[in-house]
Amino acid sequence: MPIPEVSKIWMNGKLVDWQDATVHLLTHALHYGSGVFEGIRAYDTAKGTHVFRLTDHMKRLERSAKIYMMDLPFSVEELVQATKDVIRTNALESCYVRPIAYRGYGEMGLFPLHAPVDVAIAVWPWGTYLGDEGIKHGIRAKISSFRRFGPNSMPPAAKATGQYINSSLAKVEAVKAGYEEAILLDDQGNISEGSGENIFLVRDGAIATPPTFCDVLDGITADTVFAICRDEGIPLDRKVLVRSDLYTADEAFLTGTAAEIVPLREVDDRVIGTPGPVTRKIQDIFYGIIKAENDRYADYLEWV
Repeated sequence: MPIPEVSKIWMNGKLVDWQDATVHLLTHALHYGSGVFEGIRAYDTAKGTHVFRLTDHMKRLERSAKIYMMDLPFSVEELVQATKDVIRTNALESCYVRPIAYRGYGEMGLFPLHAPVDVAIAVWPWGTYLGDEGIKHGIRAKISSFRRFGPNSMPPAAKATGQYINSSLAKVEAVKAGYEEAILLDDQGNISEGSGENIFLVRDGAIATPPTFCDVLDGITADTVFAICRDEGIPLDRKVLVRSDLYTADEAFLTGTAAEIVPLREVDDRVIGTPGPVTRKIQDIFYGIIKAENDRYADYLEWV
């Protein structure tokens, strides 16, 4: 998707012009994928602009950095404030937010710990990742031939830049085959997640989603769904799922910051059906939260 240009990007504590937000050719992360990042959204509401679960996202960025032994030169609180500053500076009412911490210029080779750690936050207007029609009517997905990497190959708990070549391979395969999204199996052949989303199944009114040991990244939107289910009394279980569970589900949906909450209407040419009542209920509550219409979850909204 093309990136609309805005005025400023926050880099290492300073607001710089969009065109000047560049890195050296020999930046370590460019060669080895040695970076961690987040995807966050700011929403325009009748009460103003908020960033959804901003602190939780920055805490996850910090955890990802710790896994890769990257010492962030800014605190979570400083990154939260920097995000608000760059949104205000660009006069954006709603936008996508991309914080990234990466090993910069100065070292080459596979031992990265002497390379400097740079941090940047970019914002730009960006619609829903899988489209508004996907949110309304659901999307078609296929099980990818590419497996999700296991925890002893690369740590799935980290949202790291280089790891997403795995997702890119799966996404390209799915789209070129005529589908909108890929679903990856874990290294044991169980359902893991989408190329950039967590996955949920519904059967007999109860929800199931894979546990983290199925090589799943703990999603912020997924955690919001957990809270909604708890508060609404919807049964939810984190358990191992196989592809036949997905084929025979009453409903299924994907969650993620970029995608939000997207129903699955078909997987591997097996029709799951139109978005069902459980999916619709969770969608309705979620969109009420991000529109600042549900005070129960007011703590999730961090106002710009």
